[in-house]
Amino acid sequence: MTQTTTERPAGRASGAVVPVLAFAGIVVAVMQTLLVPVIKDLPQLLDTAPSNATWVLTSTLLSGAVATPIMGRLGDLYGKRRMLILSLAVMVVGALVSALTSDLLLMITGRTLQGFAMGAIPLGIGLMRDMLPREKLGSAMALMSSSIGVGGGLALPAAALVAQHSDWHSLYYGAAGLGLLAIALTLLVVPESPMRAEGTFDLPGAIGLSAGLVLFLLPITKGSDWGWASGTTLGLFAASAVVLALWGVMELRVKAPLVDLRTTARPAVLFTNLASIMVGVSFYVVSLVLPQLLQLPKSTGYGLGQSMVVAGLLVAPLGLTMMFTAPVYARLSAKYGPKVTLILGLLIIAIGYGAGLGLMSAAWQSLVISVLLGAGIGLAYSSLPALIVGAVPASETGAANGLNTLMRSIGTSVSSAVIGMVLANTANNVGGVEIPTMHGFRVSFLIATGAVAVGLLLALFLPGRRPSNKPQLRASSEEDAALERAEQALRGFRGRVLGPDGSPVARAKVTLIDRRGRQAGATLSAEDGSYALTVPERGSYVVAARATGHGPLASSATHAGDERPVDLDLSLPGETVSA
Repeated sequence: MTQTTTERPAGRASGAVVPVLAFAGIVVAVMQTLLVPVIKDLPQLLDTAPSNATWVLTSTLLSGAVATPIMGRLGDLYGKRRMLILSLAVMVVGALVSALTSDLLLMITGRTLQGFAMGAIPLGIGLMRDMLPREKLGSAMALMSSSIGVGGGLALPAAALVAQHSDWHSLYYGAAGLGLLAIALTLLVVPESPMRAEGTFDLPGAIGLSAGLVLFLLPITKGSDWGWASGTTLGLFAASAVVLALWGVMELRVKAPLVDLRTTARPAVLFTNLASIMVGVSFYVVSLVLPQLLQLPKSTGYGLGQSMVVAGLLVAPLGLTMMFTAPVYARLSAKYGPKVTLILGLLIIAIGYGAGLGLMSAAWQSLVISVLLGAGIGLAYSSLPALIVGAVPASETGAANGLNTLMRSIGTSVSSAVIGMVLANTANNVGGVEIPTMHGFRVSFLIATGAVAVGLLLALFLPGRRPSNKPQLRASSEEDAALERAEQALRGFRGRVLGPDGSPVARAKVTLIDRRGRQAGATLSAEDGSYALTVPERGSYVVAARATGHGPLASSATHAGDERPVDLDLSLPGETVSA
């Protein structure tokens, strides 16, 4: 049985926690675009064939996809801060391995280790949920979620500057230095969350998910090289379908699964994850198209003839705009809800790509496209963790956000494969060199627009904010934040934990158990003995309580699933037992 405490120690978190966690997310995201400026030179730099050089990028993608949900679950079980530091440490080791070699196999090994750091994003979001008061949580999670794009956008000009004026191995030394700085800041500033999910790590589930993901993502990333209709590609897709189906059956039968598929099947979680794939697709298209368009020589008739560094600077506003969008998102989400901000973000992305179809003839137009898309992607990315956190219990925050981050990674993987295929098939051969065409760029933008349209359709199916006639609370202090949390906890059970003499019992553990015998929620009683537990759905529950110096108590109760709370006081017996 999975158990946790939902007490939020907001007072422990300093004001530096959010920027430190966001910085860690940006450092991790840098790995995604670190090699973009030298992609075309990798075969020569590593003395290998182009098809082999692509594994330097593919290995990071695959390891990141595998590590993200696993590290999220390990964080729920053993401490999110601990797993965050471990993720960053593995990344630093991988960066140093890559910095010290030009051997293909060692380079791939280093890049694989770097990919494991992608789990830091959901771990950071989970830490924020555990530590921050509710009035600060929205903008903090938005910034952490957007760090994926911010890091990727800012890395382009920085990596281009280093690659153009220094040995390319310096990129990895710089990444290792940033990783060490992120570890030091995390140790100094970020406290460990006291929340834990009790149980064991689902090792068979982790192996099954890892195998299924590798079998699925491998043909996506290598399909253009192998041939989409080849036996290898189709065979791996079929094997992936079989492995993931068997994994799903197994996860439904274990008591503490790596991924709770019943929770994942809830409309709020399912449609958010599906929309995340589309957002991932749309984000990566601009990262693949604009740098190439800007750097192509003017002699092609459509290239903009910019240097590697200038191209990176013109695309950098994509990440900067995403960063500055976080506080805007917080205000919009507080007023209209994350579903509305997700839809708004997707609409802005569609406008950006639509305008981009006619804005490819001057360098300054790339700047306009970057700003528009940065605003839209920033709003969309910021909405995703809020939708997930609002739909899952606290004990599953890390794993659920890890799965959501995985969905975005799948989107970028699909985008990379499809856009790479489109640009290759529409390229012109000039003197033995394949040159992307304007037609290929425009088709890529149309594909991104189509993905956004699908994302909009999926977002419309998300559950909206429940109407309420009560005035919305604006939390401006810790007391107001407590009132806001109490207001949102009315849909469930509330009451007091009392001793045999009627006196309040503080810090009693109160657990909500559903009819399947699984935990549906847990909390600790306050100093006055009060507690509040939300219910995920209508039905029968058992509310159990225990505290040091008292015997345990279990009381059956039924909730109708509406907004009205069920008052239930729990009177503990007086016998002394160990808590």
